[in-house]
Amino acid sequence: MTSVREAVEGCLQAGVQVLTLFAFSQENWQRPPEEIDALMVLLETYIAQEAEELRSRGVAVRMLGDLDRLAPSARAAVDRIESTTAGGEQLALNICLSYSARAELVRAARQVAARVGRGELTLESITEADIAAELYTAKWPDPDLLIRTSGELRLSNFLLWQLAYAELFVTPVLWPDFTRDDLLAAIQEYQRRDRRFGRVTA
Repeated sequence: MTSVREAVEGCLQAGVQVLTLFAFSQENWQRPPEEIDALMVLLETYIAQEAEELRSRGVAVRMLGDLDRLAPSARAAVDRIESTTAGGEQLALNICLSYSARAELVRAARQVAARVGRGELTLESITEADIAAELYTAKWPDPDLLIRTSGELRLSNFLLWQLAYAELFVTPVLWPDFTRDDLLAAIQEYQRRDRRFGRVTA
């Protein structure tokens, strides 16, 4: 988990307010049981070792995804780190766990449909804001920058709605080797970008 610590430290150093990491996808549940068990042990170990340090640094941790699929011990650990760090104001650290962007959109659509069923909305009045309000990330702004490690050139079902206008930065560095210097290099490259959001510059 050194790379997670490095990314957090880099964000604190650079003044980044929200960091969202993809830890475990819903598709990952199809892996061999022993591999899943090892990943869950790693998660619980990380929480046990880092929760208090994150709290002391003002980092608020939230786990985003279908957490009902977690084993009781892993779910208890997740609840513990969220409650321990709830007051953090320096950095929001979102960890996508048992997460699928498509499943998130289906979940949001169902919740919007339920509002229509209750008479709170009409079909004609549904807006992008109504859907965004039902996403796991509703309380945070959309990401400005996506860093893709290992040289991969795909989104892998990650934050498909939220990344609509994010800048993409691909690095050949493998995630386990990722350091705060790699993060700061990505931020520096981002700062050189001209973000137009579909508009033409003057």
